[in-house]
Amino acid sequence: MAFFRNTTVNLLNLHYGVHALALSGGGAFFAVFLLRAGVPAPGVLASLAAILIGRFCIRPFVLPLGKRFGLKPLVIAGTILTALQYPLLAEVDGVGWALFALCAVSSIGDTFYWTSYHAYFASLGDSEHRGHQIGAREAIAALVGIAAPLLTGWALVTLGPRIAFGVTAAVLMLSALPLLWTPNIAVRDQAPGAFRAALPGVLMFLADGWIASGYYFVWQIALFISLGESFTAFGGAMALAAVAGAVSGLLLGRFIDAGHGRWAVWLASGSMAVTLLARAAGYGDPALAVAANAAGALVVALYVPTVMTAVYNQAQVSPCALRFHIATEGGWDTGGASGCLLAAALLAMGASFAAAILISMAGTAAAFFLLRRYYRATDLAAAQIT
Repeated sequence: MAFFRNTTVNLLNLHYGVHALALSGGGAFFAVFLLRAGVPAPGVLASLAAILIGRFCIRPFVLPLGKRFGLKPLVIAGTILTALQYPLLAEVDGVGWALFALCAVSSIGDTFYWTSYHAYFASLGDSEHRGHQIGAREAIAALVGIAAPLLTGWALVTLGPRIAFGVTAAVLMLSALPLLWTPNIAVRDQAPGAFRAALPGVLMFLADGWIASGYYFVWQIALFISLGESFTAFGGAMALAAVAGAVSGLLLGRFIDAGHGRWAVWLASGSMAVTLLARAAGYGDPALAVAANAAGALVVALYVPTVMTAVYNQAQVSPCALRFHIATEGGWDTGGASGCLLAAALLAMGASFAAAILISMAGTAAAFFLLRRYYRATDLAAAQIT
């Protein structure tokens, strides 16, 4: 398999797999633990929005550090910083200092990690194998996501949040080890036109962030409530979803690289819309909620390679991948924060969780048109070359 011949990408995917082990464990319980810790559902969503707004404000500071040190040190530092939020998460008890400190530390860590990681992956990957490489990455994340939520749910119940989230922090720090053998990527002092070139990616990520607000953030809370606010049941539902999505990403990645990006957009957007409807209908019914959650694993396998292939390829050919992702991540934060605040307002005014979940339909429609336009152009260009 040619797409496995890039040793650097293999190391990046190994890092991502260990990182995903932590995120599918303690990370998957972030919002629902806040709910159990006494933060009301609108407050949980407002806290997530605060983290995203903080990320938006901090992100400009990534560029001068990137120009001085390069991308690799930023990814490593961001990995370590993201780990620091989990010991704080264990200390949250309602709305108070621990919650405010958590939001601040989460904003800093997530900003440095995701901005530099996406730029790093875009710079080191192969555009002709991009779909395969992202599909392999997401398949690894799905595989490790089978055991991690089960173990974390068990640990929260039997060992307590300090140990459960302490292990999450340790695993996150260990995920930095494979990066010691990857090359550094320098960031140019000047890159004229870099932010202008990022505009299509900004719009894609703006839509993606809006999708995440209802499809991911609101849904996690809705699923947790539907399962009787049980950590073990929630972990089991997340593990079942990981089983469902373990190999699907590889199949769609191959489909994209073969020049069928426009069809991939239909599959990804269509499955997203159907799953949103299923999740809205499944709230309050444990069996339907678990089924709708499992269906979401297939959506991730279909949707993530489709959107990230488009974004990474645009980043790689832009004047500066880091500047590109500073802009696009800002778009994601804007979409995600706006969606979370709207969902929080709806719930606070007495609207149902179904209504808060369905706000993601607008983002799904926007993503469809943006991705359809991108793949129409790239598929036609590939056809002319052949």
